[in-house]
Amino acid sequence: MLCMNTESDAQLAVRAVRAGAAVVREMYGTSPQRFDKGGGDFATAADLAAEKAILDVLRTARPDDAVTGEESGRTGADGAERRWLVDPLCGTLNYAVNTMVVAVNVALREGSSITAAATADPFGGEVFWTDGEHARLRRDGADEELAPSSGSRLVDVNLDPPFPNAPGFRAVGLLAAPEFGEHFRPRVVSSTLAVAWVAAGRRAAYVTDGRLRDSVHFSAGIALCEAAGCVVTGIHGQPLHTGAEGLVVAADRETHGLLLEMIRGQESGPSGSDDASPLR
Repeated sequence: MLCMNTESDAQLAVRAVRAGAAVVREMYGTSPQRFDKGGGDFATAADLAAEKAILDVLRTARPDDAVTGEESGRTGADGAERRWLVDPLCGTLNYAVNTMVVAVNVALREGSSITAAATADPFGGEVFWTDGEHARLRRDGADEELAPSSGSRLVDVNLDPPFPNAPGFRAVGLLAAPEFGEHFRPRVVSSTLAVAWVAAGRRAAYVTDGRLRDSVHFSAGIALCEAAGCVVTGIHGQPLHTGAEGLVVAADRETHGLLLEMIRGQESGPSGSDDASPLR
């Protein structure tokens, strides 16, 4: 969609995550100041600076759009038709201890759909992006189509609390299932960069608990996976953002089906209402 100028929303998302990624790279290894957010959560000066760089890009190009930033909160009308969702540094804990597994996420929600999104790997020099129809990887100035594959058998599982569907579903219980080890090899990246990796064929699947609608952390990765043709559902195989919510995204239906069988194998129990972990 063209809006305000000749730059598409998808290309704007790419430019915005690149601006944030540049800040993340520049501040890496500098032991940036931490700002306590309560409950053991914190932001660093890099989170704040990267978000400012992203918002400067978005607000200059689309001054009438609403924005939700992880650090700055919501601006614009609550019922805005167009809202940008900004996660300037997904994997803050990794970053704070000089681990280069982080992501910068930007997504545009129009109505009830994500119509443009981008996820940047600041240290890999890659940007995964979608215009809502196609999913591509931009590297060294060239684009290539993303192609999901379950060949790696690697499955990332988010183990960070809270667990709103416990005791009926606990991610750690999924890893303990004997059949999980028979079919897959677990990974815990603690950054939604791993969701983009499913779209790119570098992971077979990704599983997390929580409520993900309008999530600044997950919206971009979900949009990438949907556009790439992955199987994307809630934790029990239901449509996303319904019922118990959560997320199971898989490269193919066989992988998705195996994971759902393991999830159903856990004992049922009452579910809570907390949001998904922000993957600090």
